[in-house]
Amino acid sequence: MKTQKILNSLTNAEAEMLLYDWPFWARDHQLPPGGSWTHWLLLAGRGFGKTRTGAEWVRYRIENKLSRRVALVAPTAADVRDTMVEGESGILAVSPPWVRPVFEPAKRRLTWPCGAVATLFSADEPDRLRGPQHDGAWVDELAAWRYQEVAWDMLLFGLRLGQNPQCCITTTPRPTPLIQALVQDKNVHLTHGTTFDNLDNLAPTFKEDVIAKYKGTRLGRQELMAEILSDTPGALWSKDMIEKIDPDHLPPLERIVMAVDPPVSTGQSADECGVIVAALGQDGCGYVLADLSSQGLSPLSWAKQIAVAYYRYEASELIIEVNQGGDLVETLVKQVDRGLNVRPVRASKSKLARAEPVALLYEKGQVFHCDEFSELNQQLCHYTPNGNSGHSPDRLDALVWALTALMVHSGRHKPRLKSL
Repeated sequence: MKTQKILNSLTNAEAEMLLYDWPFWARDHQLPPGGSWTHWLLLAGRGFGKTRTGAEWVRYRIENKLSRRVALVAPTAADVRDTMVEGESGILAVSPPWVRPVFEPAKRRLTWPCGAVATLFSADEPDRLRGPQHDGAWVDELAAWRYQEVAWDMLLFGLRLGQNPQCCITTTPRPTPLIQALVQDKNVHLTHGTTFDNLDNLAPTFKEDVIAKYKGTRLGRQELMAEILSDTPGALWSKDMIEKIDPDHLPPLERIVMAVDPPVSTGQSADECGVIVAALGQDGCGYVLADLSSQGLSPLSWAKQIAVAYYRYEASELIIEVNQGGDLVETLVKQVDRGLNVRPVRASKSKLARAEPVALLYEKGQVFHCDEFSELNQQLCHYTPNGNSGHSPDRLDALVWALTALMVHSGRHKPRLKSL
């Protein structure tokens, strides 16, 4: 009652000022943390208020003259515009009329009356982050970025202006290597929140239908409770199945192959060109030597890089899937070097049918990785039979072709107990 009485006594001007007073309305863990930190990682469930928190953080940095060049990065260009800038809790919505920035979509830019600028970037186009400098960055849904490691690295290289450049990360968690590394980083301030923290501001139907349906389920633990779940249910691979070996302790190798799974299209938004180098050891086990997958290159560039790697790893065979676009790559590879032993393969079985025998080799402890291969591991551990990964798992496909040629079709592998 006392609060209501105070609110009723405000003039229109005072009420408007209060409306945009974020510290007055925010919950404590929606406000910037104190202390020394470079990254504020806000891991929270759906409906927590992550977007509002990120938008208000940008506004705080600008209005307090802590930033003049800010990067706004989301999974896609549409996400940056529709959620971070123009969304119901985006920057335009939370900005008071007297300091609201001007949005120029064609220039991917927000400009404040004080001259500060925020530039929009899509994580699907990491190279656009190469070059620009910033003193602040708001990163949204980092766990859903398609090229997490590359885009994140490019952003960090440009976060170098001012005395104290900082980054606010708002995301629903997934068990990706980058998210897990940030959680453990001493320079990261971690804030954890759940959907239930903001129930009063959510639609009754959301509470009745969505929360009631998913509360207590695995998906609910991730999307509502913001838990980092280690494995994807139904995935053919799990982290425990992937064993690493020191490349200096490899057994004698009998045969080395390269496998290529080319994308259908080219450019920054195209799928990756999956390129895997694998070997069969004299012990009957398979060894993944390299993941040379790339994205955004022209077919001729792939062909040249593949030819160089073929000789560097002393491969005996280059396996190229020709179902979609592979014919062109095969032709270009032969134009670059006719001495390569190219074997085109065409998928007659489903992706699942081809992947299952290879996943079984991992489960038996008969395949080893010679490096971390974080992006390859992510594809393996998130690929499910219903193919819900969102993008073509080109690294996985290339791996399957390589190990199939070495171990499945040849039958050249022997049972081995998985080490404990």
